[in-house]
Amino acid sequence: MSRLILVVEDDVMMQKMALKILRSRGFRCELAKDGRQAVALAASLRPGLILMDMSLPEMNGWEATRELKAVPALASIPVVAITAHAMVGDRESALAAGCVECLTKPYELADLVAIAERYAGPPDLLKAG
Repeated sequence: MSRLILVVEDDVMMQKMALKILRSRGFRCELAKDGRQAVALAASLRPGLILMDMSLPEMNGWEATRELKAVPALASIPVVAITAHAMVGDRESALAAGCVECLTKPYELADLVAIAERYAGPPDLLKAG
């Protein structure tokens, strides 16, 4: 289980918050700012978890997740949808695209950490900081 988390987020404030909390808990993190970059980084880095914002430029999170799941070498990487969409059916659409679960913005930091631990394993607290 890889402790590397790919955070896919285009909003600078959300990027900083997610990276800060995850890194402070000992996770290694990389950042992608759009769906195309997420697919490319996932292929090269093989993260243990992808936290995918669904509203992204270039290629949205639904498209990027479907593309990831279509590649056999990447299909087993868990993708968690991060979305501000609270509409009926959005959760189902994310799951249908291949996400393992959804986290709705604004989310509790403890929920983000719990998801990271569930899918990427316990953090390496000796390397936190």
